[in-house]
Amino acid sequence: MTSVKPAEGKTKFPSRSQVLGIFVVFIIVATAGGIMVWALSDWSAPAQARQMPNPIPATPQTIAAGMSIYMDRCQNCHGEYGNGKGSRADKLSVQPSDFTDVHAMSAQTDGELFWKISEGHRPMPSFKKKLSEGERWQLVDYIRTFSQGAGAAPAPAASSSATPAKAAAAN
Repeated sequence: MTSVKPAEGKTKFPSRSQVLGIFVVFIIVATAGGIMVWALSDWSAPAQARQMPNPIPATPQTIAAGMSIYMDRCQNCHGEYGNGKGSRADKLSVQPSDFTDVHAMSAQTDGELFWKISEGHRPMPSFKKKLSEGERWQLVDYIRTFSQGAGAAPAPAASSSATPAKAAAAN
């Protein structure tokens, strides 16, 4: 068997059709990757959900009830102080929301938070079938306290005297 060798001093370059094929494959992969990133990061509530008013007034009792739910269902990912630094946060594909971010939280309505808690979005599960409607609204009331300044929320744990806002300021 004989092999074909290019002539001395000449380098064989890929043809234009090969380069074009590689370029087209690159564009397809880049587009698919961009769509995946967008799909995983875009989490917008529908307009109807954003306009939904919170039927549960934020009282000390409803905030305390929301805190209990939060500690049981949300703290592992969103953190004891709502800053997105829970014990499981590093293991997730998407960083949990930071409820202490005043700007981000003020941009979301109660209805939008309620919808996100209800529907979920990978890796966050849906709580529509796990929590009653009232419990989800109580959770919204408690989550709001993380971005409302010192003293707005009850202590996050029985052994801690720091409020979420004070803990966020310390971090």
